[in-house]
Order: sequence, then C-alpha cells, then structure tokens
Amino acid sequence: MAFGRNLAFFLAAAGVALFAIAFLPSFDSFWSSWRKGRQVAEMVVLNATIYTSDASLPFAEAMAVRDGRILRVGDFSTIQDLIGDNTYKLNLNGNVVLPGFIDSHVHLIIGGLQLMRAELGGIRNKEDFVAKVTEAVKEKTPGQWVLGGGWNIDLWGGHYPEASWLDDIAPQNPVWLSRMDRHMGVANSLALKISGITRDTPDPAGGSILKNSDGEPNGLLVDSAMELVLNTIPEESLEERREALFVASRHALTRGVTTVVDMGRFFTGASVENSWVDLSEVYQWADSLGKMMIRVCLFFPLPTWSRLAELIRDKGHRLSEWIHVGGVKYFADGSLGSNSALFHEAYEDNPINYGIQIVDFDWLSNATLHSDMSGLQVAIHAIGDKANDMVLDMYSSVVSTNGIRDRRFRIEHAQHLLPSTAPRFGQEQVIPSVQPDHLLDDAAAAENKLGIKRAHQGSYLFQSLLDGGARLAFGSDWPVTDINPLRAIKTAIHRKPPGFDHAWIPTERVFLDDALKAHTISAAYACFLDKELGNLSPGKFADFVVLPANSWTEFAENPSNFVSATFVNGKQAYP
Repeated sequence: MAFGRNLAFFLAAAGVALFAIAFLPSFDSFWSSWRKGRQVAEMVVLNATIYTSDASLPFAEAMAVRDGRILRVGDFSTIQDLIGDNTYKLNLNGNVVLPGFIDSHVHLIIGGLQLMRAELGGIRNKEDFVAKVTEAVKEKTPGQWVLGGGWNIDLWGGHYPEASWLDDIAPQNPVWLSRMDRHMGVANSLALKISGITRDTPDPAGGSILKNSDGEPNGLLVDSAMELVLNTIPEESLEERREALFVASRHALTRGVTTVVDMGRFFTGASVENSWVDLSEVYQWADSLGKMMIRVCLFFPLPTWSRLAELIRDKGHRLSEWIHVGGVKYFADGSLGSNSALFHEAYEDNPINYGIQIVDFDWLSNATLHSDMSGLQVAIHAIGDKANDMVLDMYSSVVSTNGIRDRRFRIEHAQHLLPSTAPRFGQEQVIPSVQPDHLLDDAAAAENKLGIKRAHQGSYLFQSLLDGGARLAFGSDWPVTDINPLRAIKTAIHRKPPGFDHAWIPTERVFLDDALKAHTISAAYACFLDKELGNLSPGKFADFVVLPANSWTEFAENPSNFVSATFVNGKQAYP
C-alpha cells in the first residue's frame, strides 16, 4: 500500500512538473513570478512597545518595512508571513518606539551655521559672554567679521549687551551677535561704522536703533534696523551653507527629528532671495548626490509668492522624497524679548511701548489673498495678542473672499493671546504652530513685561487651544531654542521653567498623548504631509525613533530625555 501511495504521489508531482514545462515559458519564470507576488520585509521590528500615533491602532508590538515604507503594523502574528530568509530582525525587548519627530518650525541652515560660530546660548553673565566672544575673535584675522548668537539677557537678569562690551576685545574686527529670537542683535562700534549707523541715522520703518544717554547708537538694533548691519556682512560661502545643512541634519537626527518645516534664512532684515538660493544650491544639490539625511518642507518669503506658485504648477509640491515645497511665510510683529511683540495694551515695564507692527497690513492682506487664491499655504509670525488678532481677522477676510477649501492657514508662535482669542483657532481652522520650549525662557520675562495677571491669562495657551478644537503643531524655532522634541514634550506636560518650583499656568498643561501628536501626526497635518508621515501605519515612510524606556508605563511616568536610535526610511541614521 505504501509503495502504491508513493508511486501515485510521484506520478502526480511529475504531472505538475510536465504541465509547468509545457504551458509556462519556463519553470524558472513560474517560480520567479510566485516569489515576486509574495511580499517579503527587508526589516521587521519585534518585541517593541510601538506608539503609532494612529487612532485606529494606538499601540503595536511589531512592524514590517520594505523599500523605506511600512508594510504592516500589529503583533508578531500580523507580520510573521512577511519575514524571509534575508529579513533583518530588530528585537527591541520592549523598548518604546515613536514615529520620527517632525519639528514644525526651524531655520535649518541658520541652525547649522550657528553650531559653526560663536554659540552664546546658555550664557548667564557678562563675563562669560565677553570670554566667549574673545575666543571667537582669536580665530579671526583683522578685518574678518565675528558672527554668532543665541544670547538671552533673561538668563543673567542684567543689562542688554552693548558695543562697549565688544570694542576692547575686537578693535579690528566687526562683530554682530544676534539675540536668541533673531529680532535683535548687538554690533560693536566698528560694525556700526562700516554700516554707516550714526546718531543721525533715523529708525527704519518696523525697527529701532537703540541709543545711549548721549544719543549715540549703543550697538543694539531691533527688527528691521538689523538690516543696516546685515547688508554689510559678507554672504556665507556656498561651502559653508552646504556644510551647515549636514551639521544641522546630523544634530537633528540625534534628537529623533526626521522631518523639519524649514522657514529658511528669512527673518526681518534678511534678503528674500536666501531661501531660493538655498533651495537650488544646497537642498537640491544634496538631494541630487543622495546626501539628504532628513526630510524638509520648505517655506518661502511671502513677497515671492508668485514665484512659488509657478514652481508648484510646474513641479508640484513633492520635488523628491526628501524635499517638499510648503507655502509662504511673513511677519506681523517682533518678539517679546526685544519688546517688539505687538499688544493691545502697553508693556508693563515700558508704558509707552505697545510693540512694533513690522509690516503694512494692507500689503500683507493683499499678498495673503493672492497667495491663497493661487492655492498656497500661508504662515504668519505673530507673538503679541494684537498681532494674533489682526492675523486671524485677515485670514477670516481671505476665507470670505476666496471661499471654503482645505487651506490650513498657520500662525507661527501664537504666543500671547487674549483669552477670547484661543477658541478662534479651532473655529476658523487656523493651525497654531507653537514652540513649548520658548516658555522656559519667557515665563519670568512675560510676568515682568506684561504683568502677572496678563501673562497668566494669555501666555502659551496650549490646552485652551486644544479645548477650542485647534490642532497644535510643535516646533523649536531652532536656533532660537535647541531642536529637542523630547524636551519640548516634557515642557508642554509640566510647564516648569528653570528656577520655578511649580508649574507655570498649570491649567495650560497638556496630556502626553496630545504632546506626542503635536510633534508627529498633527505636525504632519500642519504642512500637508499627513498622507506620508506622522504616524506608523501601512504605506507611510518608515521614519521612527527608539527610546531607552522599556515600557509605556516607564515612558509615561518619566518621558525619556534622549533617543537611543533614529531610523529614516527603515535604515538606522543615528547613532
């Protein structure tokens, strides 16, 4: 009987083989076709605690990746059939995995350049400030500019730096050092002389030249007045800007950032051409050589809106898997730290000052109207409560004129609001693109400049914005503050600035899930990339981070301070 069964099996197998040989071009092509029809993962993540940022499947333990995208997410049985002989297995033994962070507001090349220059962030007294600049001067030959920035007097509680601090240590070198928010800077006397700034130089529209008691410029320039010096500083070389991209990208990866919304080298006083030059000479150059490390969504100066509209008509928003063309950006006011944020009421510490409206609103409204008519996304910088109200009113007017569509207007910073303003963001579908870590520097300053009552009623109203239905997008504004999503998430949850033993405005603390979404899927939504990025779901790019926490409970109770690894396109990019 056994022999008969074996013979029958042999004859059946032979028949199948003869059928395949007779009716298929070749048995090899049959086998090849069968293998091609089966999906095999290049990598699988196993035994992980995966926070997907996808409401349909909030958590998972396994994920399969192929060709840089996610094939499947679930438990081991869900992805088991995708594992082949050559599939790489990443066993995480319970470690927490998050979607790659998206920073919704950076100045990427400026951040890289600052890492290559005199870094004054964190300086806490005049002596250290002078010492740091002295070291930078030693590296220069006479006549070369000494550049840097990141200083913040709120950290040392003293006077603003002045030209007199710099003149003795840099008598033969012009010096320009921007404040952390880049709405103010200090120049030495040689830089003022080269720039033609004297006691008789009038304040430009939208800016201020600060002077001493004798009426002489003291070296401090605010907002558009900075242009007087910036226009005399030699342009960064092409090699410097390209190196800055790589330096900045590597730094971002160490923090788990896989995508940034880059507002470019555009700020008050800067040329509108910088962003366009960087697109062709830096980003597209790096992309053509396969050297991009993180994804970028680029915003361009509002005055160039027609140029951007033409580019999108010709090329679309997606220039490559690394470069996405976003929208246009401009400024309504300055910053709190430089006393140029625009408020309805005067500054508590300067009763005649309401801030600076640094743009003609008729022009801004007209440019926004035409940008929106061309289908562009618009983002406007607004920090003071009056500036935010003016921008929201302008956006509402544009919607009334151009009609309803999915436009995702943004306000960058939305830092200080009237309590009645917060619900408008959700009602009018305007995205507040906010920077939690700014409050670490601004809490004490806001109370001094606005008074405790005003500061507590209207500063960094994250939970109020969420309660009103807005979708928060978190960012850093790097290099204003460091690019560090994990720290920003902690800040949004706890709101404890340095020196505070309690939460600052505790009712505005947010939950962990909301904070994570603001740096992942909501951040992707805020730049129209939510179909490609933002959560770990099938079809999306396999950009993710691994944390040292071994369970969700551990992470939720004490969010990690650093990432263990960063993956882009399913490949380890850090460390």
